[in-house]
Amino acid sequence: MKLPDEIYQQLKKDLENAKTYEDLMGKEGAIKNLLKNAIEGMLDAELTEDLGYEKYSPAGINSGNSRNGKTKKTLKNDNGKLEISVPRDRNGMFDPVIVKKYERTIGPIEDKIISMYAKGMTTRDIQSHIEEIYGLEVSPAFISNVTEKIIHLVTEWQSRPLEPIYAILFFDAIFFKVRDEGRVISKAAYTCLGVDINGRKDLLGLWISQTEGANFWLGVITELRNRGVENILIACVDGLKGFPEAINTVFPETEIQLCIIHVIRNTMKYISYKDMKAFMKSLKQVYNAPTEEAGLEQLKILNETWGKKYFLALKIWNNHWTHISTFFKYPEEIRRMIYTTNAVESLHRQFRKVTKSKSIFPNDDALKKMLFLAYRDLSKKWIRPVVNWPFIISQLSVLFKEKIAKFL
Repeated sequence: MKLPDEIYQQLKKDLENAKTYEDLMGKEGAIKNLLKNAIEGMLDAELTEDLGYEKYSPAGINSGNSRNGKTKKTLKNDNGKLEISVPRDRNGMFDPVIVKKYERTIGPIEDKIISMYAKGMTTRDIQSHIEEIYGLEVSPAFISNVTEKIIHLVTEWQSRPLEPIYAILFFDAIFFKVRDEGRVISKAAYTCLGVDINGRKDLLGLWISQTEGANFWLGVITELRNRGVENILIACVDGLKGFPEAINTVFPETEIQLCIIHVIRNTMKYISYKDMKAFMKSLKQVYNAPTEEAGLEQLKILNETWGKKYFLALKIWNNHWTHISTFFKYPEEIRRMIYTTNAVESLHRQFRKVTKSKSIFPNDDALKKMLFLAYRDLSKKWIRPVVNWPFIISQLSVLFKEKIAKFL
């Protein structure tokens, strides 16, 4: 089901004009318009289900009831006021589920949508949920109409223009079980969390794929550029082979920082249990060093002590030191931010909380809808800059003077 062209064009215009966090997530922002269109789409789908035929369908002739225009209705919730258009039927019998006939003050619109979609992505689960909460039975056709509109709006969010410059981007993937052509397979939800030059976080997109690989990330990074990103100062990534090269293919001047925690995990796979404690004590001297020179000296000692026994473990540090040691260039406040991909992994922990009741998703769209709804609720808390941002941006404006100058 496709959105009316005038609604689509207005939503597209809002997203293109969104330059700041407030433009996108504020009370009058593009996301609020997205919610308005989603609710109106659901109301239209409910009326279609109630009447039993599509708009303009010959099946409605002499059916005993028909559409009778729309009325304006103002709803109040925790984000302020939201004006919507509610479709009417000629007999006055239509009483929608999502917004009751005489309902004016409601709880968060987000909660209503999440209660209808985040709990179940299959039609059977959604039917059960609506019957449990509202005591109403709805058909699979109603569920299809509603969910089809939501995924269309998610796609619009995914395509929105982005900021021209980001101070830091965190890239990572989280895996879920998804049904695909009759088989249950593990698929990666790729996430890119950005911190703009105002210090505010935002999720730039969600991508679903069967495997995590450098080639796929190259496509993601290219998409970010096509959506308006011109500069990335620092990119924090896991230890995936070829990932730094994929980033620098599109953004050749971006500094790459490998997540130290990921590197440590990969290192310890090759260490015998009996040596773990002693090896880890020596390894800490490397990444806790005050300068890169001191870190290199500690790495030399580590090689001399453990190199013969654990050549493969130390090969990771020796071969990838260029991208492991990036954080040594920066003061402590910036080091703490880029040391690991904890910022995006924190987002992933919230995703796990929301999805813990779903062991298997019926398809990619079901997974993407749930993660999008979870992100939207979580992003309400991202209204303040990250800790110590005035100091951090001052340091970055010196270190990346030419890149930042025109954006400050």
